[in-house]
Amino acid sequence: MKNMKFYYLLVFTLWCSLPVFAQRGLPPKEKTRTIHITKYPQHLDFLPEMVKLLKVPRGWEVSVAASGLGRPRMLYNAPNGGIYVTRRDAGDVLLLKDNDGDNKFEDLVTVLYEFKGVHGITMKDNYLYLCNNTQLRRYPVLADGKLGEMELLIDDLPSGGQHPNRTIEFGPDGMLYISVGTLCNDCKESDKEAASMLQVDPKTWERSIFASGLRNTIGFDFHPATGELWGIDNGGDAKGDHWPPEEVNHIVKGGNYGYPFAYGKREVDRSREDPQGDVKEEWVKTTMPSTLELPAHMAPIAFRFFRNEPNIPSGYSGDGLVAWHGSWNSSKPVGFKVQRIRFKNGTPVKAEDFLTGFLKPGFLMFKRKARFGRPAGIIINPTGVVYVSDDANGVIYAIKKTN
Repeated sequence: MKNMKFYYLLVFTLWCSLPVFAQRGLPPKEKTRTIHITKYPQHLDFLPEMVKLLKVPRGWEVSVAASGLGRPRMLYNAPNGGIYVTRRDAGDVLLLKDNDGDNKFEDLVTVLYEFKGVHGITMKDNYLYLCNNTQLRRYPVLADGKLGEMELLIDDLPSGGQHPNRTIEFGPDGMLYISVGTLCNDCKESDKEAASMLQVDPKTWERSIFASGLRNTIGFDFHPATGELWGIDNGGDAKGDHWPPEEVNHIVKGGNYGYPFAYGKREVDRSREDPQGDVKEEWVKTTMPSTLELPAHMAPIAFRFFRNEPNIPSGYSGDGLVAWHGSWNSSKPVGFKVQRIRFKNGTPVKAEDFLTGFLKPGFLMFKRKARFGRPAGIIINPTGVVYVSDDANGVIYAIKKTN
């Protein structure tokens, strides 16, 4: 009798486990291996003479607009001609002002503090909107650029885990868009809002998933001519030096961009299990391919379009700038620069260098490079000056046309 009870218990246990196994999907058929490299270039503290090492296209010049700022991240134009700067590590927002038009910020005011992890920033109708890992807030902007009383709009965004840096922007449709990264390097998310682009209705502050399968699209913007949403997605780590690529995606409503089962132009990740009730090769046929692939591990942060600003060459309008924060998971350092993403007929076709020189030879005997900057935020002000933040050495650079 005891044996029969044991038998029935065993059958019942196995039967109960079948749905769990099916829910997780079948394991990959191929043998794969993880290639986990941790290699940071040697850090160099900033010195004023290092500006001479930086290179910009002919007819442009680069200078220091501000320094000693700790770890500045995202930038946004202030209504009075200055710029706002979010500092996630300090949990505050700065207002920098250039009083004499020399592209150097003489005044610094802390307009907000004690907002832990604040990152995303945008403006609409004289309100400054700010976002951290789980909260979206807004503040009325006063006449001097300082902020009024806080209004909490959302406080239950998915916890970001490894990728808590939310970015936000209003679209031409008046809706607010929020990027939400995956919780870890290679998660199969249980929260459908993770690894997505959210759309928020500012009339009700209710949100929906606009697009999914986006591993971590921190940098996104709306094309000035078409109004279409474009973003640059971070590829995964520990899969080798050259794959998966960083992606330029045309992000459309209802689009699934493949993560975590595929990258790029529907390239299947052989290390992943099959999705529930399907196989990867068939599942990815329903996803959106990337439009342009760029080298792995460069780590895109900000992305901004040129919009016919004064003093910007006409050929630049409709092109974008991306800040490559730089690699940690590549055997040879890549990124650590700003590139121009060229668009043709509203479609990205190639990338070319715009601001380079942060990487330089370090200790040659160890074959290790050094870097004195990691580009993070980008903004183009109404006069056509491009500002780039470096969150490794606390510098904001100004890049402007000289002729």
